[in-house]
Amino acid sequence: MPDPGPSPLQSSLPGAAAHFGAHVLGNAHAHAHARAGAGTDSSSSSSSTKAPSRVPTSGGLAGMPLRPALQVPEEAAAVPQPSPALERILRGPNGLGTRGLHFAPREDAPRRTEPSLPAAHTEPVAGRPIPGLYHRPVSDPDPVRVEEVSRRIKAWALDEVELYPEDWEDQFDGFSVGRYMVACHPDAPTIDHLMIATRLMVAENAVDDCYCEDHGGSPIGLGGRLLLAHTALDPLHTTGEYQPEWARSLHSDAPRRAYRSAMEYFVGQSTPSQADRYRHDMARLHLGYLAEAAWAQTEYVPEVWEYLAMRQFNNFRPCPTITDTVGGYELPADLHARPDMQRVIALAGNATTIVNDLYSYTKELAAPGRHMNLPVVIAERERISDQEAYLKAVEVHNDLMHDFESAAAALAVACPVPSVLRFLRGVAVWVDGNHYWHQTNTYRYSLPDFW
Repeated sequence: MPDPGPSPLQSSLPGAAAHFGAHVLGNAHAHAHARAGAGTDSSSSSSSTKAPSRVPTSGGLAGMPLRPALQVPEEAAAVPQPSPALERILRGPNGLGTRGLHFAPREDAPRRTEPSLPAAHTEPVAGRPIPGLYHRPVSDPDPVRVEEVSRRIKAWALDEVELYPEDWEDQFDGFSVGRYMVACHPDAPTIDHLMIATRLMVAENAVDDCYCEDHGGSPIGLGGRLLLAHTALDPLHTTGEYQPEWARSLHSDAPRRAYRSAMEYFVGQSTPSQADRYRHDMARLHLGYLAEAAWAQTEYVPEVWEYLAMRQFNNFRPCPTITDTVGGYELPADLHARPDMQRVIALAGNATTIVNDLYSYTKELAAPGRHMNLPVVIAERERISDQEAYLKAVEVHNDLMHDFESAAAALAVACPVPSVLRFLRGVAVWVDGNHYWHQTNTYRYSLPDFW
């Protein structure tokens, strides 16, 4: 695949992508100053600078202490001013001789039969963001793309892999995976590229639901099931006598059928290094599943740091790390393997997974059995109320987000290679899209009454 500069992004998400450099680096600069001033008098430090380290959120609490005050202030903080130099870095190369470094425009979307309303007249996004949660609000994704991806993924799930019985259809539709993936990958050049991510997302959730969670999952025997499912991603190389039995096993249950099919599509449009990267990330994910299952079997509540270690493996990492494949380019293996890039990816995965813990909190409490998430672990281990634990988990997320943005900003300056800059932008937009989906998926999620 070519090594391009930034490609045009869809019109439904211009702010999150176009201003990534200014936003991330401006916030990182301000946040670094805030940390450097830790330990000084808070009143003097707040009066000595007018550059806040947080972007306003619709919850209105960003940048303010979460405990003990629970009031949502009426005025949001000001947006940090963009840095022209940093914007130039993240826009990619320009001028004579650089046109070939930019990726080709994506395919044209199908024409609408009715005119779309101006942006000022569109409906606001659904759902209530968590008050105080640091995030970048985004616009609704392209509805034409959402509709087409939703149609194709349902046909794949039903006809190609027979993923779920008829009585699960409402849950499949309620997951809104088409809206999720279009929001997370606005620079995908075609619907086919979007479908790479969408199939993998659905397959990963099928394994989680059917092997681990509420559709027949159990910690008992999970290791064996995950190992055999992983061979659908990382093929078994064995003797001729036993190869056919393994090949037949890939069709024996819905999760393995989904893994096998989604991986075949992915390999068809990725490079060998991208495919190997994904297999590695999925092995990390399965290791995290096993740690959580072991704790469930022994009824062990981990320390908070132990839980966060598990969540670095049992998290969304496989999703943003394929952003280059979905975007139609490749981040070379040596650049992906840089320790500073690995830190950016890890922090993005950790922050987005805590978003899931926070938005799914009430859903998990209402489900049978005991579900472990960050607020539950904090409440148990630090002996504080459920409300205090939840608000502290918001703070943990915010710290991870600030660290992610600082790390991404530093890497963008240290290694201003077009594919690196585009990959960082893609990961940041994935982070934004992930929050958008959790906030707006009111079919699945509702917030606790803590404010």
